[in-house]
Amino acid sequence: MKIKSIQTVRIELPKQEQKTRPRRDTWNKTSPRSLPINYYPEFSRLPGKMPGMGGGEVWVKITAEDGTWGLGSCSFGAPSASVIDNVYMPLLEGRDCLATEYLNDLMWRSIQRLGDAGHATVAKSAVDLALWDLKGKLFDLPVYRLLGGPCREAIDLYATGDDLDWGMELGFKAFKLTNPIQYREGTEGLNRLEGKVAAAREEIGPDADLMLNAVMSYNLDYAVQVAERLRPFRMRWLEEPLIPGDLEAHIALKKACPWMPIATGEDHHGRIAFRQLVEHRCVDVLQPDLKWCGGLSEAVKIYTIGEATGIQTIPHGGANTPFGQHFAMAMPESLLAEFWLGSDPGIPLEEANCLPGMAVPKDGKLIPSDAPGFGLGIEEDWIKPYSGSGGSEYYAN
Repeated sequence: MKIKSIQTVRIELPKQEQKTRPRRDTWNKTSPRSLPINYYPEFSRLPGKMPGMGGGEVWVKITAEDGTWGLGSCSFGAPSASVIDNVYMPLLEGRDCLATEYLNDLMWRSIQRLGDAGHATVAKSAVDLALWDLKGKLFDLPVYRLLGGPCREAIDLYATGDDLDWGMELGFKAFKLTNPIQYREGTEGLNRLEGKVAAAREEIGPDADLMLNAVMSYNLDYAVQVAERLRPFRMRWLEEPLIPGDLEAHIALKKACPWMPIATGEDHHGRIAFRQLVEHRCVDVLQPDLKWCGGLSEAVKIYTIGEATGIQTIPHGGANTPFGQHFAMAMPESLLAEFWLGSDPGIPLEEANCLPGMAVPKDGKLIPSDAPGFGLGIEEDWIKPYSGSGGSEYYAN
């Protein structure tokens, strides 16, 4: 079965009436968090107002000769769409749509001069995910069965966000906090962070897992100081403390703080970056984002690299996408999945913004859809040509 067409598109979901009134605004509207750009105080730390975070989703629709179509998505808007339209579409149209490994390799080889760790790899994610969705529909199987079948009855989740009381009420037993500080803030910042983590540990109790998401906001020296400050709180991991390209700093951090598990990978794109982390044993949890790292095919390669050395792969934002849900259902060394809890407290998760057909957490666990492909319940008349106008992500971690 050959590929008839590859199109960049956007999805216009019908407006969903919210039946339940929120108790308060979500932390995602009020809680400051730091990214590298916040080194400069002129830039807001509130979500949606930071440079480099925008562009919106780009969807890809791949249609086979018989009219069956699959969908995938990636982030960062027009630059990603341009690579799909100008590189991948002419390269792949007319080829066997079931040859996912071959098509993935063609895309990977075609972008070496563009760089296999930036927008070109992000764009590859959407195409690869659409191919897997299409393959599942053609075989009438959910993607997790194409990957080998389920390895667990349900996926255990952790909740990302600062509404800990709401997360506990929903049944989560593991929590990841946002990071409010930049390394230039020195001792005052360390004191503020330590107070936040101490309060969180007190609220969730001694038996819950606790993590911190630094999002590249530290340098090496500051990351060591943070690890020292957080040692009493028995962290499951410290996440993405350093910028992704500084491999030497990751190596030095792990040597300086062997007691602190380090998780990273959402901003490492492609297999080579992850291979380097694993080779140097400077990471304890790999966190590729299936919409950024190159897609499901690339995530499986990353998983295999980690699995061979006893390192878990827990994708970034995995439970917020059907793509990550199917990955977690099939991969034994993916023991948790991240659910970015950014909706208003009190609103049932079924009423929060999510994709039709995508499973939602119940009691801190999740079972993916067993419908063909990724189980997306998107109607064809909701699919429109990509306009380049952007839009918000349905998770923005």
